[in-house]
Amino acid sequence: MSEPIKITIKPTSQPAIVKFQADAFLVQGEAYEFGNIDQAKPSPLAQELFYLPFVKTIYLAQNFIAIEKFDIVAWEDVQNEVAQSIENYLNSGKPILTEAAPKSKIPVTIYAESTPNPETVKFVANKSLVTRRFEFTSAASATEAPLVAALFDLGYVKEVFLSQNYISITKTATESWDNIMHPAKDFIADYLQNGGHVLTDAALKEDPNEGAEQKAQQQNSPQTDQEKEIVAILEEFVTPAVAGDGGYIAFDSFDPETKTLRVLLQGACSGCPSSTVTLKNGIQTMLKEMTQGRVALVEAIND
Repeated sequence: MSEPIKITIKPTSQPAIVKFQADAFLVQGEAYEFGNIDQAKPSPLAQELFYLPFVKTIYLAQNFIAIEKFDIVAWEDVQNEVAQSIENYLNSGKPILTEAAPKSKIPVTIYAESTPNPETVKFVANKSLVTRRFEFTSAASATEAPLVAALFDLGYVKEVFLSQNYISITKTATESWDNIMHPAKDFIADYLQNGGHVLTDAALKEDPNEGAEQKAQQQNSPQTDQEKEIVAILEEFVTPAVAGDGGYIAFDSFDPETKTLRVLLQGACSGCPSSTVTLKNGIQTMLKEMTQGRVALVEAIND
C-alpha cells in the first residue's frame, strides 16, 4: 500500500494565489488552468474545489495545485481547510483528471548556455522541470530520476544538477562539448516532448539532497539565528547569481569560534576553476560586510 499523499501550503509572490504542494506528482508533463466549474469538467478535483465560493482560478501542474481566490476571504482563514480537503481527495483514490482532459501541445524547446566551468553546460527548457534542486553524481543515485538515468546512459555524463527549468550537465574529461552539445540538447528535448518523466513520486518524498556530502549538509542544517541569517543572505544574494550560471552554493556548517562558513558547491559551481576566486573575492567579502565581521572565512568542502 502506497504512503498517503501530504499537502504543504506554499505562499506565492501574489497575495491572492496560494500553492498546495503534494509530495507526489499530480500530472506529468502537462499544465492546466481552469477559470470556472464548467472549464474544470476534465478534472473532478478542480470541480470540487470550485464549489468553494471564494475560488476564482485553479492551476494544476506537476505536484501542486495553485488557487487564486476572490477578495471575500483571507487565505489565513481558509487555507488549512483547503489543504485538508485536497489531501483527503487525493487519498480517496478518485481521479484527478479524466481521459477527456485537454492536453497542451506546446513544443518543448531547449537551449544551451555555457558556464564558467568548461566541463559544465546549462540546458534551459521552456517549461518547469522540477520544483526544487536535485544533484546526481552517479548513475546509481538516479534510480528515482528517469531523465537523469537516461542521461547517464549516454556515456559522457559525469554529474547532473536539476533546478527549476534547467539541467546542468558536467561531462567526462574525455569528451568535447563541441561534439556532444547538440546531441545532448536534442536528446533532452525529444525525451520531454515524448512525455518522459523527470522524477518519480518517490523522489518527491525523499530528501532533495543526494549522496553522503549532501546528506551531511542536511544534518548540519542551520539551527542558530546566526546560521539562519547566513543562509538568508546566501539565498537572497548568492543563489540568483550562481543559478544564472547553472550552479548552487549551499550552506554546510558555520563555526562561530573561527568565524568560518563551510559551503557545498553544486552544479556548474562544483569543480569550476573560478570557484575559489568567487568564494574569496565575492561571497566572503560580501558576508564579512553584511554580518559585520561575524563571518571571516568561506571554504568549500568539495572544491
